Amino acid sequence: MRRMSLMSVFLLSVTLMFSWTPFRGPVCASIHSLRHEYVMESITEDPLFNEKQASYFLTEEPAGNTDKDDGETAGPDIRYLLFLQDFRNGMNDAWTPFMESVTNFATRYLILFTLFIYWALDKRDGLYAISSMCLTLAVNQLIKLSACVYRPWIRGSRVVPAGDSMKSATGYSFPSGHTAAAAPQFGGIAVTQGRKHKWIPVLCVIGTMLVAFSRNYLGVHTPQDVFVAICESVLSLIIMKKIFAYLERNPEKEDLFLIAGIVFGFVSIAYITFKPYPMTYVDGKLLVDPQKMMNDGYGDIAFLIAFCIGRFIERKWIRFQPTGINGKGILLCAVGMVIFVLLNNNIGKPLDNLLGSHWGHFARRMITILFYMALYPWIIRLVMKQKEADE
Repeated sequence: MRRMSLMSVFLLSVTLMFSWTPFRGPVCASIHSLRHEYVMESITEDPLFNEKQASYFLTEEPAGNTDKDDGETAGPDIRYLLFLQDFRNGMNDAWTPFMESVTNFATRYLILFTLFIYWALDKRDGLYAISSMCLTLAVNQLIKLSACVYRPWIRGSRVVPAGDSMKSATGYSFPSGHTAAAAPQFGGIAVTQGRKHKWIPVLCVIGTMLVAFSRNYLGVHTPQDVFVAICESVLSLIIMKKIFAYLERNPEKEDLFLIAGIVFGFVSIAYITFKPYPMTYVDGKLLVDPQKMMNDGYGDIAFLIAFCIGRFIERKWIRFQPTGINGKGILLCAVGMVIFVLLNNNIGKPLDNLLGSHWGHFARRMITILFYMALYPWIIRLVMKQKEADE
């Protein structure tokens, strides 16, 4: 916990330092031609990249942009992103593929570590990490869809996201969803596994810092976006630690917490669906479509609902025990991980086509987390020939 707090202070300090003009590097001479090439490719390849967003890149002072980023008029957060942009242009984007891999790992593959802990090592430790993540993501979306902060490239005309990073930047900007997914998992692993291996918390802090910094480096989030996401994660870890300690003394109360989580989730869905959103029109065109921004809200809130339902099912009727570190158990977990990745990476578009983008995102998370929490644990119990055990 202390290390994560120190990391947050570090990020804020870096932000303030780079907001000071002498620290900014020279602008790459080819930035305008690179921007034009990038935008024209994005217009062709990415349907989410609309004409209005393109105008913010291809003109020096687009209509409706009040956050000019020419020199001293830009805010310190935008100047920091421009500093990083100048650096990566000067490096000819040499570090961009690595940063894209870091950010992709945070949302697609980090969860496999918590999954392995839950299925193979220690059920309670795995539950702590995944429940912290689910709570953080739900709260993150409530804040994100309440604040409705536009992305950096809309706020600052010279901010050009690196590589393909715009394709994964699908919602509002504040706070960072990728950081909110990674930090509580790294934190949960550090808290539970750090008791046995002192080097694990160090790796988890480095991992959290890398994910947070990668969102700034790629130009898709400001420093305050990632800083607040880390704060949310620390708060969720503390809350879940206290809840787990309370339930250890009062296990009969767990169902009440699970019901409360489900109710909170559906109330949150109702809130983000019916609340008003900014409708900014420029030249008769909607700058940011709130309906698209809600997609991640439905998906991330579904994490919390699915966790509560899956935990209730597993606790009442499955009651599996982790496989342990043995050949059969490791093979069984490896097969489950492959199935999980295939589900997570391939059912999204078919569900969106079938149910619409909102409920398609919701259904995808429900299916994958229920598989994680209940269905595969049932398979583990059958294959390992486990007898029903008390929690």
